[in-house]
Amino acid sequence: MRCLLKRQTLLAVLLGLALFLLPSLYPTDASIMTLSALAALNGIRMGTAVSFPALQQDERYRDVLAREFRQLTPENEMKFSRLHPEPERYDFDKADTLVNFADTHGIMVRGHTLVWHSQIPDWVKAARSRDAAIALLRNHIQTVVGHYRGQVMAWDVVNEAIADSGRLRDTVWLRQIGPDYIGMAFRWAHAADPNARLFYNDYGGEGLGRKSEAIYRLVSSLVEKDIPIDGVGLQMHLSLQNAPDASDVATNLQRLGELGLETHITEMDVRLALPASEQDRLAQADLFRTMLSTCIAADSCSNFTTWGFTDRYSWIPHRYKDFGAALLFDRDYQPKMAYAAMLEALDPET
Repeated sequence: MRCLLKRQTLLAVLLGLALFLLPSLYPTDASIMTLSALAALNGIRMGTAVSFPALQQDERYRDVLAREFRQLTPENEMKFSRLHPEPERYDFDKADTLVNFADTHGIMVRGHTLVWHSQIPDWVKAARSRDAAIALLRNHIQTVVGHYRGQVMAWDVVNEAIADSGRLRDTVWLRQIGPDYIGMAFRWAHAADPNARLFYNDYGGEGLGRKSEAIYRLVSSLVEKDIPIDGVGLQMHLSLQNAPDASDVATNLQRLGELGLETHITEMDVRLALPASEQDRLAQADLFRTMLSTCIAADSCSNFTTWGFTDRYSWIPHRYKDFGAALLFDRDYQPKMAYAAMLEALDPET
């Protein structure tokens, strides 16, 4: 283990020197040493969530994003409250900026998210009848998906509809419309853009257990009803203490694939207790490597996305006190052992 640690540390340092001190050695178009280029050789699209303020204000952030990733997911700018703050008003300006950046740099866009229980404006909760709730949700989905028709590769249509108990989560949509809101959302999204890939997305169901069983039953029922669902997004927000077993993840990816569904890792990060020890950073790197390798080995898994890429803009310290260091690059954009481990998973000869 000590030799492996030294090897990964040395590789991360050498990559940092090559990528940041000698940029001429690594052109931004198609360097074989970038995550995106190596991932493509493995049939995987490498993605990351994008912070709009960072994209606007930080040139180095833009440079690393454009070099390393071929898909972006807006962290917040496509959520209901941002796009549709008032009943008769939509605001696409910030989301359009993200989409335009992606288009300019040959990056695909994942829309996130159309239906969620969080970040909903208060006016939505005031719907006076089931019919009114159906009308406003249909209008939102058709307007948003229609606005980005042909520009967004995939949508997280319904996000986190299953509670940790395995039951349908008690949300404004469930209360106002009933369980049918899930199938309705997929049908409306498909009608608005028949070429976009449509996903159910959730956390805590990556391996096997009560929640993953509930997610499997839900998406199986959608498939049986000929509802236009293309895949399942497994978020993969992890700590060293709550990581799923890789063989369980592989089994889950396989059974979802047998339903005819694609599987994507959509939001991976691995938070560490701060200050992070060398051993914790090694364990984090092993987790990134293992989960990426598991995705590569699965016929159904075609996309691997991290929830951000630099600790400078990570959501983790704001959500989890005394935790952080969850991503592939540190606050100064230096690649970490986790980055080296990802390269190793993509190219064992690295």
